[in-house]
Amino acid sequence: MSIIVNKETKVIVQGITGSEGTFHSTQMLEYGTNIVAGVTPGKGGQKAINNTIPVFNKVSEAKKEAGANASIIFVPPAFAGDAIIESANAGIQTIVCISEGIPTRDMIKAKDIVDEKNITLIGPNCPGIITVDECKLGIMPGFITKKGNIGVISKSGTLTYEAIYQLVQNGMGQTTALGIGGDPIIGTDMKKAIELFEKDNETNGIVVIGEIGGTMEIDAANWAKENASKPIVGFIAGQTAPSGKRMGHAGAIVSGGDETAKAKMDIMEKCGIHVCESPAEIGKKMKEII
Repeated sequence: MSIIVNKETKVIVQGITGSEGTFHSTQMLEYGTNIVAGVTPGKGGQKAINNTIPVFNKVSEAKKEAGANASIIFVPPAFAGDAIIESANAGIQTIVCISEGIPTRDMIKAKDIVDEKNITLIGPNCPGIITVDECKLGIMPGFITKKGNIGVISKSGTLTYEAIYQLVQNGMGQTTALGIGGDPIIGTDMKKAIELFEKDNETNGIVVIGEIGGTMEIDAANWAKENASKPIVGFIAGQTAPSGKRMGHAGAIVSGGDETAKAKMDIMEKCGIHVCESPAEIGKKMKEII
């Protein structure tokens, strides 16, 4: 099994004719992702990716004609919020938004709509999700993954890759890995992702990578303490950051005592999570406890 996406997922690419959309759609297709259509307003009737993928003007048209149930968004930030809403209103059940820098006002509106419709949103400002050897929705390098039984959740794109690498170096593979994004307003949060992995029969261990700022890691740790039966390895980035420092992600700003790396690490440990001081320890730690 896996979480959120698998080989049966039928994908629409919003912004497929742009440079980012074209490049990453090609990579996703090569990985085996079932891309059934693209959407670019004004370019309906064309075909993208070496004349193989039909392009539609609207998501609703693409869904009706191709039967898609997932969408990935590669559009400029000024239009990305509307792209999320368009997919949600068309009945797409899983939406992955790669776009960075979406105005907060737009994301508040989009988040309200996806929550109201009970739609799974991953991102924005994230590397996406990959179910190993089945489906890749995003910009993750598929070749670094290995099929296995560890689920990976990360706020950071590059640390997602590092966690995967460390697991593989220690002889372990992944079921699904997802980068949830580091913006203040995102779709699937850490607690929800842990819950999904907890329910997945093929996932035997979970890696959680957080960072300074916000309380998401604390909420996830408290949920795991009461509900998770599977071993969890955790890491918090930004351990040397001074108070008030922004660490690349808009959500990584420390404004309170429980938002520092040390505070989060302490709480995670008290909740039974095996916390690493360095990402280089993730694979070794998981190998010890699983």
